[in-house]
Amino acid sequence: MNVRTAVRFLLLLMLGVLAGNALAQKNDAPADTVVLHGKIYTVNAKQPWAEALAIRGGKIIAVGSEKDIESYRGASTRAIDAKDHLVLPGFVDTHVHFIGGAFGLQHVKLDDAATIPEIQKRVKEYAAAHPGTSFIQGFGWMYPVFGKDALPDKKYLDEVLPDRPSLLSAYDGHTSWANSKALQMAGITRDTPNPLNGIIVRDPQTGEATGALKEAAGELVSRLIPEPTREQKLAALRQGIQYANQLGLTRVHSAGGDDVNLDLLDELRRAGQLTLRFYVAPFLEPPVLAPETIEKVERLRQTYHDEWIDAGAVKFLGDGVIEAHTAGMLEPYTDDPTLIGKPNWGAEQYTKAVTELDRRGFQIFTHAIGDRTIQQTLDGYAAAHKANGTKDSRDRIEHIEDPSAAEIPRFGREGVIASMQPLHAYPNEDILQVWARNVGPERAQRAWPWHDIAAAGGHLAFGSDWPVVTLNPWPGLQNLLTRQTTEGNPPGGWIAKECITLQQAIDGYTLGAAYAGRREKSEGSVEIGKVADVIVVSQDLFHTDAHKIGQTQVLITIVAGKVTYQAPDWAKDPSPTTSR
Repeated sequence: MNVRTAVRFLLLLMLGVLAGNALAQKNDAPADTVVLHGKIYTVNAKQPWAEALAIRGGKIIAVGSEKDIESYRGASTRAIDAKDHLVLPGFVDTHVHFIGGAFGLQHVKLDDAATIPEIQKRVKEYAAAHPGTSFIQGFGWMYPVFGKDALPDKKYLDEVLPDRPSLLSAYDGHTSWANSKALQMAGITRDTPNPLNGIIVRDPQTGEATGALKEAAGELVSRLIPEPTREQKLAALRQGIQYANQLGLTRVHSAGGDDVNLDLLDELRRAGQLTLRFYVAPFLEPPVLAPETIEKVERLRQTYHDEWIDAGAVKFLGDGVIEAHTAGMLEPYTDDPTLIGKPNWGAEQYTKAVTELDRRGFQIFTHAIGDRTIQQTLDGYAAAHKANGTKDSRDRIEHIEDPSAAEIPRFGREGVIASMQPLHAYPNEDILQVWARNVGPERAQRAWPWHDIAAAGGHLAFGSDWPVVTLNPWPGLQNLLTRQTTEGNPPGGWIAKECITLQQAIDGYTLGAAYAGRREKSEGSVEIGKVADVIVVSQDLFHTDAHKIGQTQVLITIVAGKVTYQAPDWAKDPSPTTSR
């Protein structure tokens, strides 16, 4: 060995020793927080179960046995006793409209109103309790409430609210219900044409608007609703974020409507009040992708692209819904063969837009419910990937309520994420009497095919579509396993072959959801190096009757290593002991 080589070797050796000492010092530093005495289901296939974990700097630094973690405790370490409860990675809701849901907490709630008189009672009581509210809003009515036609009429609202405008949205957000005052203010008459991608439902005898407004027609009225102030928006976001943490959610994927509020989320972050991570996809309006739209989404992505607020996706509204006959189908609707629905985007323009956005590296979400729209969406993604030579784009289809048999295996083959909402398949009257009637028995057998998509190699990710259904993920988790109502109907489950396992269901809210948001390397499992987003829950789901999983309560939510929610009766002392 010559002198130069020897000197180089000694320098490298010294650098290695110094690096090793630095690493040892770093590892010797105590954890900020340890979680002990837990039944930790990590969702990490290499280490599925553990008893304890350690957190430093918002990241998980150790996962293992009580003995393993004990060495990470110091005088300043906070110790959280899980009390033998199940510990999971924080849940992710992969499809929300967050600001709408947050404001919905303050409006008339109609999701469990089973009759027209009950709806009228709630509207009347809300209006009386809010005399200063100039425009009465509500959300959640169900189609079967209105009988065979499954659509509301303005006369029912006029009876209880004749002189104040009102707009109530269906549970799916695709049909609005206005009273006469609101229609008058919007200038809607028998001569008003249908807007693009919208239908003003009319009386067949008189031609007058009935008050039911499908799809974009609702915007003719909703644009009249006074814009909330900045402070009102901030207050609603704070309330929504606290509610999400209470339910065990640590991240949400916004599927449209929240991009205009990113500066508000950033303000909350700077104030230390953002305890929920956001992945945001702005809506893209049909019929073409305009240059100014590209400029807008590029600007948002450049401005917001970190682990708390990320605007790296875009959202197409591909079609409507089956209940309102606005989902694009390959064959006419069974209950009304004169209707077939259609995609909101022409196939050529859609493929062109998707190809350009894929070339720019955006992840693409497309709302597609009917089999024709699902087919067009998969065709557009395939064409874009071929044109750009892209791989692992992880483009997503949202909802996927009724795909054709030929499209189900394409999710796995083409690497398209199946982003689905379990409670949309909750077999209540709306699903069994309206949805299933509209598509007919043959197509209904492919309703929400969770199992078949997964069995064919597709990736599943789950969410709520809040405020369409509750933000609470636990009833959704239950429905993935049972496809039954809380009363146990129908016996054996509705299309029970599409049920999945508990492990698959949890994965779809955790690691699968992280994969669907391109963050599986940093989130989604209790694993060294990942963000410290974990929850402690009231039930051991692995030893709980599947029909009771929906009753699960979250006891503690930890986001980035900090406790963001603790159940009121969890402990009298909100600061667990730090003694050793």
